[in-house]
Amino acid sequence: MAQTTPNHTQTVSGWAAHDTSGKITPYIFKRRENGVNDVTIEILYCGICHTDLHQVRNDWGITMYPIVPGHEITGLITKVGSNVKGFKVGDKVGVGCLAASCLDCEFCNNSQENYCDQVQFTYNGIFWDGTITYGGYSKMLVADHRYVVHIPENLAMDAAAPLLCAGITVFCPMKDNNLVGGAMGKKVGIVGLGGLGHVAVKFAKAFGHHVTVISTSPSKQNEAKARLGSDDFIVSTDDQQMQKARRSLDFILYTVSANHSLGPILELLKVNGTLVFVGAPEKPIELPSFPLIFGKRVVKGSMIGGMRETQEMMDICGKHNITCDIEVIKPDNINEAMDRLVRNDVRYRFVIDIAAL
Repeated sequence: MAQTTPNHTQTVSGWAAHDTSGKITPYIFKRRENGVNDVTIEILYCGICHTDLHQVRNDWGITMYPIVPGHEITGLITKVGSNVKGFKVGDKVGVGCLAASCLDCEFCNNSQENYCDQVQFTYNGIFWDGTITYGGYSKMLVADHRYVVHIPENLAMDAAAPLLCAGITVFCPMKDNNLVGGAMGKKVGIVGLGGLGHVAVKFAKAFGHHVTVISTSPSKQNEAKARLGSDDFIVSTDDQQMQKARRSLDFILYTVSANHSLGPILELLKVNGTLVFVGAPEKPIELPSFPLIFGKRVVKGSMIGGMRETQEMMDICGKHNITCDIEVIKPDNINEAMDRLVRNDVRYRFVIDIAAL
């Protein structure tokens, strides 16, 4: 499969993995010319998502090497195609997980492009012209404007970058369950206090809800409460705390990839409560039937959102001044950051300063 076409004339410097070792090294490659529907973006920052780690090591068996990761991208527009409306040179913009979709199915027509059968992602995907997509670990990007969002002026570009994946991942299930702009004062539980969980706490508090963090780590209680504003904290391995909180929550967002015992977590929900998975444990989770039957509870999943939802989330983040807690690194330190990510040694998201070199 061709990685470039005659239209790919722009030489770009970036960082790529070339084999299952996942080691990231400098890489020179080609990008397409700016088309009539495209914008060219000078990349300033790119977040490191846990997905990047899986992809560079081919953990899912779908990696096309060489791979340039990165789908939490912020930067400035340097060129605008003739058909593009709503963007201009100099705009602060972001690009998340989506690079292309069919634009004509029920999901694309309903601003749910992320569920399109032909969706292609910002990296390790196949674009409309048949080329492999390369992500944000690079100096510049050419993107179809329909998959680009504006970054509010008041948000820092580095701390806003992870919102393009982590932020929209936790925003969508909250919106779907009437926690955004709906009834306030709901009892919301967040399982896990990592890259996803810490943003979820910020959202839930901004939307006026009572927030409980559920974690296996007692040491995170002070962070959850004093730093992020969580109202309560439950150690999920403490049977007494779990029993005391039984039937207390309206909604639980499950953000971790570890295999927790789901039965006790479900018992925290009120009757008619809902648990949504946004974390993806590697092994199937045992789902006991009795907590569902005797509590009329719902368990479902959610992924990133469509472009309209992503822009809505960004605008809300601007309104409430919500960004991610980050650690900024230089491109030379990507491999070290990946190793630390394996150990969950980050509070709470690494962001690469692309221009640091």
